[in-house]
Amino acid sequence: MKLSVVVTVYNELENIRPLIDRINGALLGANITDYEIVYVDDGSTDGTVKELKSIDDPRLVFVEFRKNYGQSLALMAGIDIARGDFIATMDGDLQNDPLDIPDMLKLVEGDEWDLVVGERVNRQDGALLRKIPSRIANWIIRNLSGVHLRDYGCALKVFRSEIAKDMGIYGELHRFISVLASLEGARITQIPVRHHARQFGVSKYGLGRTFKVVSDLMLMLFFKKYMQKPMHLFAQAGLLLFSIGALINVYLFVIKLMGEDVWGRPILILGVLLVMAGIQLITVGIIVEVLMRTYYESQNKRPYKVREVRRGELVNQEYLSRESGV
Repeated sequence: MKLSVVVTVYNELENIRPLIDRINGALLGANITDYEIVYVDDGSTDGTVKELKSIDDPRLVFVEFRKNYGQSLALMAGIDIARGDFIATMDGDLQNDPLDIPDMLKLVEGDEWDLVVGERVNRQDGALLRKIPSRIANWIIRNLSGVHLRDYGCALKVFRSEIAKDMGIYGELHRFISVLASLEGARITQIPVRHHARQFGVSKYGLGRTFKVVSDLMLMLFFKKYMQKPMHLFAQAGLLLFSIGALINVYLFVIKLMGEDVWGRPILILGVLLVMAGIQLITVGIIVEVLMRTYYESQNKRPYKVREVRRGELVNQEYLSRESGV
C-alpha cells in the first residue's frame, strides 16, 4: 500500500460522501491508485456511523470508537491501522482539499523531507474566534518550541509511515504533531494549501481550547528540552529555591545571635518554605530521572534516532571474507 489517507470525524454526517468522492477524484486524477481511506469515527451521535457503513467503496477502512475519546486518540488509531508507506491526515469537514495531497506526497517521496505540513494561506474562518487566536498560538509555539512553521493547526499533513507511527499522540497533542515529529528527528517543511469554508455541520473548535493549548505547550517544552535530562529542569529550580531559602535562614540566624527576635517574622516562614520547596523539586528530579531510565531500559529503547546506516561495498566484502575465512 502506497498511501493511507486518515480522516477523523465526529458528527460530520453531511460531509462523509462528498469528502470520499473528493479524495478519490484527487488521487485517481493524479494517477495514484494504490491507496486506502481510513475513517475513524470518534463516537458520533448524528448518523455518521450509519452513513459510513452504507458506503460501498473497496478502498474505505472504517474504525468505530465505542465512545468519544477525542481527536488525538482517533488520529492515533487511524495511524496505527494505516498500511500505507506514506500517511496523509486531514479533517472530515471539507475545509481541507484533497487536491493538495499529490503535491505534498511528491515532496515526501523524495529523500529531503519526512513530513510536509499544509499552510492555510487564505483561511476561510471567522477572524475573532479562529484566525486571531490561531495566529497568537502559532507565534507562541513557533518561538517556544523551536519548530519554525507558519501554521501549526492545519490538519492536512503527509508523513513517512515510520515517523507517524513512532509519535505518541496522547491527550490533546494532535495540535503539536509537528513538534512531536521533530522529536522523532523528522525533517519538516510547509507548503501553501487550499482552505474552504465549512458548508455543513458545526465547528468543534472555540476559544475554550486556548487553555488546553497552553497546558499542552508546557508538556511539549518539557519533551523538547528535558525529556532525556529531567534532572536539569527540576534540580536547577530546586537549587535556586533552596539557595534563596538557605540565605534567608542564615541571615535570620545571624541576627538572632545578635539578640534580635526573629520569631513570627514573615521572612522566616518564606525561608523555610523555599528550603522545603527546593528539597522537594530536587527529589522529584531524581525520581523522574529514574523513571526515564526505566522507560528506556525496560523496553530496550534508545534515547536517539538513527535515520540511515550505509556501509560501503568494500567494507562488506572484507567482513564477509573474514567471516568465511577467505
